[in-house]
Amino acid sequence: MDDIPLSALLLLLFVLLLLSAFFSASETSMMAINRYRLRHLAGRGIIAAQRTADLLAHTDKLLGVILLGNNLINAASATLATLISIRLFGDSKWALGVATLAVTFAILVFSEITPKVIGAAYPDEIAFPASFILRPMLSLAYPIVWFVNLFVQGLLRLMRLNPGAQGEHVLGIEELRTLVMESGKLLPATHKRAVLNLLDLEDSTVNDVMTPRSQIEAIDIAQDTESITREIISSHHTRLPVYREQLDEIIGIVHVRALTRELHSGEIDAATLESHFQTPYYIPSGAALFTQLRQFQARKLDFGLVVDEYGELLGLITLDDILGELVGELEYGGGPDLSGFQEQADGSWLVDGASSVRHVNRRLALHLPETGPKTVNGIILEHLEDIPEVGTTVKIANYPIEIIQVQERMIKTARIFPRLTS
Repeated sequence: MDDIPLSALLLLLFVLLLLSAFFSASETSMMAINRYRLRHLAGRGIIAAQRTADLLAHTDKLLGVILLGNNLINAASATLATLISIRLFGDSKWALGVATLAVTFAILVFSEITPKVIGAAYPDEIAFPASFILRPMLSLAYPIVWFVNLFVQGLLRLMRLNPGAQGEHVLGIEELRTLVMESGKLLPATHKRAVLNLLDLEDSTVNDVMTPRSQIEAIDIAQDTESITREIISSHHTRLPVYREQLDEIIGIVHVRALTRELHSGEIDAATLESHFQTPYYIPSGAALFTQLRQFQARKLDFGLVVDEYGELLGLITLDDILGELVGELEYGGGPDLSGFQEQADGSWLVDGASSVRHVNRRLALHLPETGPKTVNGIILEHLEDIPEVGTTVKIANYPIEIIQVQERMIKTARIFPRLTS
C-alpha cells in the first residue's frame, strides 16, 4: 500500500463513498416507491418497473444484497481512511481518532443521510435505474445472501415473527378515502368528489336520498277523468305512481310519455291509465344505496317505492337520485326550478322543510347533522321536541334556522342563516 500515491487513495475513498451513497439511496427509494403506481407501470410493459417489482417481490433478498454491499464498502472506507491518516500523520492515537471521526462524518453526511433523503424524495427516478445494477448483483451474490438469510430467518423464528404471513398491504375503505383526499392536483376536483361519493354509497341508504312521502306526486285513480287528465298534463315527472284512495294502496306506475297519444286525442280516464300500468317495484327501508344501484342495473329499472317493515310507503327513489350522489345533483333544463332552495340578499337560504339534510349540506356546503332525522323538518322537530310557531328561531350545529311557514304540523319552509363563528 505504501507504493500507491496518496492522491489515488483519496480518489479511491471518494469512489467508495459514492458507492455507499448509491446503496443507501437505492435502499430508501426501493422501500419508498409507490407499489400501486409501480404495479401500474409494470402492467404497461415498462422494463424498469417490471425489474423493480421483481426485486421487491423478494424484499429479504433485496435488502440482503444492498446491506451486504453497503457494509462492505463502509468497512473498506474506514480501513482506507486509517491508511491515509497513517500516511499523513503517522501511527498516533490522535491521528487515528481524528481519521475515524472524519470518515464517520463523511459516511453519515455524504453516504447515508443525504442519499436517503434524495431517495425518499425521488423514489421512481432512483429505484428504476438502480434496479439494472441490483438485479445482476443479486444474481452474483445470491449464495452469500442466501447464507446470511438463513441466520436472519432463524432469528425471526426465535422471535416468533413471520413477516411473510402478513401478506401484501391492502387498502381499506378509509385508507383509500384518505389516499383520494390527499391526491392533490393528481385528480381533478370533480373526479375526486365522484370517487369519494362512490365510497360513501356503501354507508348510505335509500332513506338518505329518497323523495319523502309528503313530496310524492301521485294520481288517485278514483278521481274523475278531468282531474286525472289535469294532473298528468301538469306533472313535472316522467313516471307517476297511481293509487286508489290511499297513498299506501299503490296499484301501478304509469309512464307519462306512454300517454302522449291519448292526451292528443282527448281526456284520460281510469281505464286508459290501467292499460298502461307498470308493476310497482318495492324497496325495503334501509337498503344500501350501492346495493340498490346494482338491483336497478340487474332488473333494468330506474324507479322504486321505499316501504317500511309494515308495508307503509315512506318515499320513492330513482336511478337519478343515486347517480346524483355520485356526480352531483342532476338538473334538466326547460322545466321549473324544483330544487327548493332560494338564496336571500342577506346570504341566508329559504329551504323546503321536506328537503333532505344530506341534500341541503351538499347543495349549500353546510354541516348539519346527518345521523338523526333525514329532513330539515325532522332535525328541527327533534331539537325542539314540539311543533314550532312561525318566527321561531333555533340554532342547530351553530346554524340559526328560522321557521318561516308551518303547514299541517310540518315545517313547510325554513330560513337557514350562515354559520356563527362562535
